[in-house]
Amino acid sequence: MLKVGLIGCGGIGSLHAECWLAMGGRVKLAAIADITDGKADKFAEKSGAKVYKTGMELIEDADVDIIDICLPTYLHTEHAVKAMEVCKNVFIEKPICLNEREAKLLLDTQAKTGARIQVGQVIRFWDEYVWLKKAIDNNDYGKVVSAGFTRLSENPVWSWNNWYNDPDLSGTMALDLHVHDVDFIRYMMGGEPDRVMSAATRNDKGVIQHIHTIYTYGTAVITSEGCWDLPHGYPFTMIFRAKLEKATVEFDTEGKLTVYLHTGEKFNPELKKAFQAESEAGINVSDLGAYYNELVYFVDTVEGKETAEIAPLSEAIKSAELAWTEIGIAGGKVI
Repeated sequence: MLKVGLIGCGGIGSLHAECWLAMGGRVKLAAIADITDGKADKFAEKSGAKVYKTGMELIEDADVDIIDICLPTYLHTEHAVKAMEVCKNVFIEKPICLNEREAKLLLDTQAKTGARIQVGQVIRFWDEYVWLKKAIDNNDYGKVVSAGFTRLSENPVWSWNNWYNDPDLSGTMALDLHVHDVDFIRYMMGGEPDRVMSAATRNDKGVIQHIHTIYTYGTAVITSEGCWDLPHGYPFTMIFRAKLEKATVEFDTEGKLTVYLHTGEKFNPELKKAFQAESEAGINVSDLGAYYNELVYFVDTVEGKETAEIAPLSEAIKSAELAWTEIGIAGGKVI
């Protein structure tokens, strides 16, 4: 049984804790760290995990096979570097880091230590997006002609000490929220775009809140829109529409995937979801499925059942670099 050490029990960390517990006897949540008193206790009571005050204390002391880092972005690099030095299997939440200096340090440390790293680019494991990626890779309906991806949210005021809204800590929504679609577009299209055009709106402090980007891949045109300053109560929205040569695939606001064939027929693919459960984390995610998928996949790689890496460190850094490029094109500050 693999032993897991979880650092951070905020919104995303709570999701991860629930997923680790859902794996039953396959893994044991053996150690948990969170600086907020009582935050880790409810998960420790369920798993028998040892509770640490800080992530660094866990890294230095806990006897674990996997370290899972679910901290604010500005804390990723220092904890990941330390974790790689003592543990060969490290999961790090997205976005991977804030700047090129941190990116280089992470890559250099992985090369030195040989650590296995997976980054939480969870959309690569989201069932509807996985279906689209496979259809494209298998050439089921021809090549991508055009596509649009949208990710919208009310302002994330639930973050610890409101760190999301400090651009020096989060990199702005263009890195934190929007990077999901940036990463999937790269993944879907197999690499970097030929051309990128971006424009953004800002709040009264000049911080990017809403970004629109166009990517071209040969003759294919892809768009993405990300925003996190919509009015309180606005529902979290994650949708896409991909026009292929022989079909259009749509993931709508109700969470339904539909394929419209150019022959005039349509159908809803049957998705065999490995896991479905409601989350009580208090953030804009209700279904644990894709988070469970990515963590199970990481366990599979640690156990040698999977050899391919779907979301490695190198890919996460390339997606962050593209997001930084967009921020710069849109006239924003790149840290």
